[in-house]
Amino acid sequence: MILNHARILSRLPATVMIALSALALAACSGKDQAAGAPPGGGKPPPPSVGVISVAPQAVALSTELPGRVEAKRVAQVRARVTGVVLKRQFTEGSEVRAGQALFLIDPAQYQAALDSANAQLARAEANLEQASATAERFRPLAEARAISQQDYINAAAARKAATADLAAARAAVRSAGINLGYTQVSAPIAGRIGRALVTEGALVSAAEATQLALIQQTSSVYVNFTQSSVAVLQLRKALAAKKLRRIGGNAVPVTVVLEDGSEMPRAGKLLFSDLSVDAGTGQVMLRAEVPNPEGLLLPGQYVRVRLSQAEQPAAFLLPQQAVTRSGQGDSVLVVGEGNKPAPRPVTVGFEHDGQWVITAGLKEGDKVIVDGFQKMFVPGAPVNPVPWQPAGSAAPAGAPPAPGAPARS
Repeated sequence: MILNHARILSRLPATVMIALSALALAACSGKDQAAGAPPGGGKPPPPSVGVISVAPQAVALSTELPGRVEAKRVAQVRARVTGVVLKRQFTEGSEVRAGQALFLIDPAQYQAALDSANAQLARAEANLEQASATAERFRPLAEARAISQQDYINAAAARKAATADLAAARAAVRSAGINLGYTQVSAPIAGRIGRALVTEGALVSAAEATQLALIQQTSSVYVNFTQSSVAVLQLRKALAAKKLRRIGGNAVPVTVVLEDGSEMPRAGKLLFSDLSVDAGTGQVMLRAEVPNPEGLLLPGQYVRVRLSQAEQPAAFLLPQQAVTRSGQGDSVLVVGEGNKPAPRPVTVGFEHDGQWVITAGLKEGDKVIVDGFQKMFVPGAPVNPVPWQPAGSAAPAGAPPAPGAPARS
C-alpha cells in the first residue's frame, strides 16, 4: 500500500506537491502552539506577581493581658438593729434605687423605746420650766436680801441642771428615732441587688452586723489586670528614647475581649497603673473603667484586655504571607531594577491585626511581593508586578486580577 501511495504522489503536479507541504508545516506549527510553545519560538512572558508599595505609618503597640471584672461600687446591706425580719420588700436580682426599702425588721420594741424617750423629754421640759420659774422668782429676792444668796445659787443651778436634762432627753429621742428608722432597711446605693441572704422570720443582730444582701453597680465596671514589670520598664525606656510615643494621653483606650472571643461594643479607658510591684509575681497592677450598659460583664468574670499604651511612629505593615521566617532570619522579596525580585532581610517587630510590623529593612516605595511565588520558576528572572488585592476585596476598575498564592512560612 505504501508503494501505491508513492506512485500516486509521483504522478501529482509540482504545484499540488508544494501546497501539500505547506499544509503539513502549518499543522505542525499549530500543534506546537497548542502544546504551549510561544509563537515564533520567542521567550514566555514574565509571570505576574501581586506586590505592595510600602509606606511608613504609625502603628499602635497592642498588648493583650488577662484580667478580672470588679463592680465599680459595692454595698453590703447589713442589719443595724437586732430583731426579727418581718418582710422582704424587693425582687432578687433586680435594679434598686438608692433609699429603696429592702427589709422590714420588727419595729415594736424600738417604737416603745421612742415613746419612752418622748415621755422623758416631756418630763425634762416640765422640770426646766419649774426650775426656771423658781430661779426667776428668787433673783429679785436675792437682790433685796430677802433670801440668802445660797438659796438663789441653788435655784440657778437647778435651772441649769434641768436644761442639761432636757438636752439629754432630746438626744435620747433622736437616738430612739434613729433605731426605729433602722428597722426599715434601705438601699445605700443604686445598683443591682443579688439574692436575699436572710428570710422572713430570721433573727438578725446589730452586734454581729448580719449581712442581708449585696448591691453592686455594674453599669460601668472596673477591669483589673497585671503586666510584668519587665514589660513596663521596656516600655518606659522606649518612650524615653523616642523609639515609641505615647498615645491617648491619660485616657489610653482599652478593649475588653470576652471569654467567647467577642469584643465589648464600647471601649474603656485606662485609669492608672499601680506604683508598686507585687513581690511574689513581679507584676504591676493596672485598672481600666469599661462602660457596661448591656450588663455583659459580671463581677469576678475572667476577660482579656487589649490596650495600646504606645505606638511605633514610622513602621511598615505587611501581610504575613509576604514574610519568610526561618532560623536564619526574616526576609521578603522586593521587586528591584528591571522588575527582578531580590531577597531583602527585615526586622519583624510584632503582629498587628493579622499583619507583621516591619521595623527595619524596608524604605518607602519598595515593592514587596505578596503572592504569585509559585510562578517564579527561575530565581532572579524578571516578573510582572501588579497591585495586590486581599482576598474578598474588590479590585480597582481596570486593574488586572491579582494572582492567587499560598501563604509563606
